[in-house]
Amino acid sequence: MKGELLMSAAIEGLKPELVWKYFAEISRIPRGSKNEAAASRYVLDCAERLGLEAKSDESGNVVVRKPASQGRSHVSSVAIQGHLDMVCEKNSDKAHDFTRDPIELVRKGNLLMANGTTLGADNGIAVAASLAVMEDRTLEHGPLELLFTVDEETGLTGAANLSPDFLISRTLLNLDSEEEGAIYVGCSGGKDTLGTWKLRFDEPSSSLTPIQLKVSGLKGGHSGLDIDKGRGNAIKIMNRTIMALEEINARLASIAGGNKHNAIPRECEAVLLVKPKSVTRAEKIVNVINETVRKEFGSVEPDLLISIAVLNTGNQFSPVRRADQRRITKTISALPHGVIKMSSDIAGLVETSTNLAVIETAQDSVRVATSQRSSVASELDEITRTVSSVLELGGATVSYTDAYPGWKPNMDSPILKTAKDAYTSLYGKEPEVKAIHAGLECGIIGEKFHGMDMISFGPTLEGVHSPDERIYIDTVERFWNFLLEILRRAE
Repeated sequence: MKGELLMSAAIEGLKPELVWKYFAEISRIPRGSKNEAAASRYVLDCAERLGLEAKSDESGNVVVRKPASQGRSHVSSVAIQGHLDMVCEKNSDKAHDFTRDPIELVRKGNLLMANGTTLGADNGIAVAASLAVMEDRTLEHGPLELLFTVDEETGLTGAANLSPDFLISRTLLNLDSEEEGAIYVGCSGGKDTLGTWKLRFDEPSSSLTPIQLKVSGLKGGHSGLDIDKGRGNAIKIMNRTIMALEEINARLASIAGGNKHNAIPRECEAVLLVKPKSVTRAEKIVNVINETVRKEFGSVEPDLLISIAVLNTGNQFSPVRRADQRRITKTISALPHGVIKMSSDIAGLVETSTNLAVIETAQDSVRVATSQRSSVASELDEITRTVSSVLELGGATVSYTDAYPGWKPNMDSPILKTAKDAYTSLYGKEPEVKAIHAGLECGIIGEKFHGMDMISFGPTLEGVHSPDERIYIDTVERFWNFLLEILRRAE
């Protein structure tokens, strides 16, 4: 009950009321990627309550059909689309179970955020807007299809599994962009490249002291939208620290950092083993690296911290064999991370990038996950080849996820013209027309449903895929009015 009261207080008085009501309701429903069943059921229940036709498929995607308003039945059907799932990230000191606990909404002036976790406005605000469209009988529109997809954040598999007969519409409004006043007409394609090393361990030794290293305080963020911000990568920083400690023969026992392929890793932890007489030297080395890296990042990462702590010497840790350790640390040092190329056609647009996203130690292996993005198919192939070559040269076994396609801009799009006219009419200025360095489901949907005319837009969000995620409250009403004006004007 206390949580519900806090949630209600966070959205009290916000406009449009119906959108915020639904946003608060879905914030109570666990909906991490691949765990969207309850959210799909909620949408179906809403459709049944409102007397609307709805269906779901085996993946959990849902489409709801709403008839045209009076006098608009001659208009072509339009689909409004967003994804049900959210990235589940939390601060290390936050106790939160994403499979059970509701998101705790916090309002600070013009910002809505969560308490120590991701907010889920990516893409919960689209879900809320679609639910509000379903309920509001006063709106003027043609026939509508409200499409709710699943598992967008871990590979866009919901969209990939849509059957060609799931939609009637050949115009689509994707509500998964994060800058009010901008209309997106293109996106990058992507692919994940994974590397795995089989490990050999030496026997635990009581003559070595275990120390724990932590890299924390980084901003992280979306591996596409924030890759050009110059933010720190916790895995890279940790690896740099480990390599510095190799001068005192520090031995790696375990390493873990990052947990999402599409997020820049914010934190990393490692356990190393050193001789007791080298502990003081290790602390000095870590302090030097900490100060050096903090100076390098400056104001970009003001809270960056590399810490060291001596663990209970009664703990038993097996050191990775030196040859295996060197292969891993040298490979991580050589792996590219960040912007590879900027677009020569669209100012400020990242064309190609790669993200060193996750590292984890299993019982007998270490695995890294990286993600590559590009709006040019041949460049995506090339950066993937570069990353896989580095991994293979370092002795890792390489595997891949299925690639997803990009979305090529169509500047002659009819729905783009309608949207530009609608925005100009509402706000007295033209919207920006952009492409985005991130994977939108438009690329897949465009391949699945030939002839689909698409745009993407949304309110302003920042810090997505991290606990710093926040939505600018005033932009939600502007976004909502823009959506309604497009529906009113659609032919």
